[in-house]
Amino acid sequence: MEQLTSYYNMAIEKVVFFLPRVFIAGLILWIGFKVVKKVVKWVSVILEKTGFSETLRPFLSSTVSILLKGAVLFIIASVIGADLTGLVAILAAAGFAVGMALQGSLGNFASGILILTLKPYKVGDWIQLEDKFGRVEEIGIFSTDVLTPGNKILIIPNSKVTDNVVTNYSEKGMIRLELSVSIPYMESFPKVERIIKNALQEIPEVLNNPSPEVGINTFDSHNIELLVRPYVEPDNFWKATFNTNRAIKKAFNNNDIKVAYSEGVEMGLIGE
Repeated sequence: MEQLTSYYNMAIEKVVFFLPRVFIAGLILWIGFKVVKKVVKWVSVILEKTGFSETLRPFLSSTVSILLKGAVLFIIASVIGADLTGLVAILAAAGFAVGMALQGSLGNFASGILILTLKPYKVGDWIQLEDKFGRVEEIGIFSTDVLTPGNKILIIPNSKVTDNVVTNYSEKGMIRLELSVSIPYMESFPKVERIIKNALQEIPEVLNNPSPEVGINTFDSHNIELLVRPYVEPDNFWKATFNTNRAIKKAFNNNDIKVAYSEGVEMGLIGE
């Protein structure tokens, strides 16, 4: 009986000790999660007003929600009287181990945050990274999807973007083509220049402002190499390139402009 009485008294002491703490912990949990919900909603509105990417906003909101809820749970554990020293040490060690294992992924993640925040390009822009060229289809946290003119999807790690020079052809709303055209030495450059510029005026994709440029680039053993540099909208890059080359070839044919073949100096005609 004495042992049962001892257990009974011990149980009463534990209930008296823990019951108020459990009640306070439950109250903190209920109020804390309500506050977290309102804070996350407020953060989401702020991010939207400040122009953050649609891809980044849900991620940041979720991160804020997880951190705040974790803080609430830690407060509850402290109120109940749990010893958090061991748990903090375990979490720190686990975090270090995960960080070392996912070092590359964390680099891509950090780069993704920078890209979505600084916006060096956006979905729909034409970009070039090293020798990769295409239109941005999707910007993710870890990678950027680029659609090439050959209808292939390139999945580029975001760390590659932040570590290299990225050319954004869509930033200014126009890009300049650089097309090479050869003419023989005997041809009059002013005449050919006029023919090419007239041909460019007939191409709908070529912009009149800024006006196209035609100039002599180099002199080789058989030809004078010209550069034709019209401005076009980024989405018309390939269509304008093909139409420009076609129009110049047709104009040369109509105006009897000859070329020098590499086998010798014999002049040859250009077909339509």
